[in-house]
Amino acid sequence: MNQVIIRTKSVSKSFILNNQEIPVLKNIDLNIQKGEFVSIMGPSGSGKSTLLYLLGGLENATKGSIEINTKNIADLNDDQQSKMRRQEIGFVFQSYNLIPNLTVEENILIPLLLEGKKKKDLEAKLNDILDIVGLSAHRNHTPKELSGGQQQRVAIARAIITDPEILFADEPIGNLDSVTGIGILELLRKINQEKKTTIVMVTHSEESTRYGTRVIRLKDGMIID
Repeated sequence: MNQVIIRTKSVSKSFILNNQEIPVLKNIDLNIQKGEFVSIMGPSGSGKSTLLYLLGGLENATKGSIEINTKNIADLNDDQQSKMRRQEIGFVFQSYNLIPNLTVEENILIPLLLEGKKKKDLEAKLNDILDIVGLSAHRNHTPKELSGGQQQRVAIARAIITDPEILFADEPIGNLDSVTGIGILELLRKINQEKKTTIVMVTHSEESTRYGTRVIRLKDGMIID
């Protein structure tokens, strides 16, 4: 039986600009099943990144409810939300957000070290992740010694080192050339298939959607398909 891992009910989001309410998302009803690789598409300004940030608890909905693993995000206090983001969710952004003076392996291990884990206890897990993302030979390099695609692989490794059930990716190939971008999409598909990680990816590229299992199309803040 399919398990719904993300559910939204009548979710709307507005921003206040010059004392005027600007609606960005309108009555979004959405179910995402465990293990899906969902692409969210839409023109610029359609609300796709806003929707991703709402699903990941980085923004609060103006109306409606969002559930992750049957837990309503709005019912969680700050500590519970932080714990959920650290343990159940991973994020990958268009900018890699790596710490420049740390090595590849140090950047990857940050989430677990912040949880109080010891580096010596994480060696096997780190080796496995480096192998998955194809960076075993670069473990002691710093970000400035890496290409853009390699830096994004480090960011993906950092996002999955905690074994999250859900990986949110916001335009993960937006800063990459097409060949490098395909490599990142193939890596995300591999993670989805081998680790059974649910992936929700925002993209403006029709070609990118071929790597996932389903496409959600937004226009003017509403799901049209």
